[in-house]
Amino acid sequence: MILNVSGRTDIVAFYSEWFMNRYRDGFVDVRNPFHPKLVSRIFFEDVDAILFCTKNPIPILKNLKEIQKPILFHVTLTPYHQNIEPNVPTKGKIIDAIKALSLLIGKEHLWIRYDPIFLSHQYTLSYHKKAFSKMCQLLDGYVEHIIVSFLDDYQNVRKNMNVLQVVPFCESDYEEIGTIFAEIARKHQMTIQTCFEERNLSEYGFQVQDCLSKSLAYELTGKKYPEWKARRGNHCHCVQMVDIGVYNTCFHLCRYCYANFDEKQIAKNRKLHDPSSSLLIGCLHEDDVLKVRKK
Repeated sequence: MILNVSGRTDIVAFYSEWFMNRYRDGFVDVRNPFHPKLVSRIFFEDVDAILFCTKNPIPILKNLKEIQKPILFHVTLTPYHQNIEPNVPTKGKIIDAIKALSLLIGKEHLWIRYDPIFLSHQYTLSYHKKAFSKMCQLLDGYVEHIIVSFLDDYQNVRKNMNVLQVVPFCESDYEEIGTIFAEIARKHQMTIQTCFEERNLSEYGFQVQDCLSKSLAYELTGKKYPEWKARRGNHCHCVQMVDIGVYNTCFHLCRYCYANFDEKQIAKNRKLHDPSSSLLIGCLHEDDVLKVRKK
């Protein structure tokens, strides 16, 4: 199996100590987000590869050589200020960390996510073009792959519309982003693709590719995997992965995030975190139903 660490929270940024404890102990427990009494136990001996998704790779850099599994990184780097991303480190620190990460794991195992893009009176089309160009310039030689996506209508987005102040896209906006971003990426020898988008911008030079495709998973592990069933029908054909994260536990508090929607619950969950527990949040209870997840 392939672990996703994580689409539900930023484990790398806030829970790297816990993850490394689980890796050293050889297993991790994960509550079913829809049926919390059901707990899956995953043994790392059954894990074929790990996809780390983060806005801040700094906390885990010192531990990467210890992980004896094929790994990929998706690092999200967006040009928003603290009113949108309250607790994300400065862009300069993340750029430096991405360069260090590239040297550690190889740029062929590293994707940068410029994700999500939204327009407002502050974050205009011109602003994004300049920010994207500067990002690619700074990462030239360290990064080969860029993923782009657009803002979706999540509960947290609706709650924060007064902060985001979103201006709707028009067709000319998509055309300009597609054309200019593709040109910038080519200039810096980077591929560019959309993620999970109906509008894949392929007509402007974007690749039609999945974030973790069957071919990439096979190249990484030598094994074949089915598509991720939960995402079928949503323009996603990534391979099946197992997410070990928990919703409402990320302290970045990004105003556009799909995985956070209740800040009171985030604070409560973080108090329940124990780096020595087998679970990311809380601990096992006597009435939990524990089952080993097989390959």
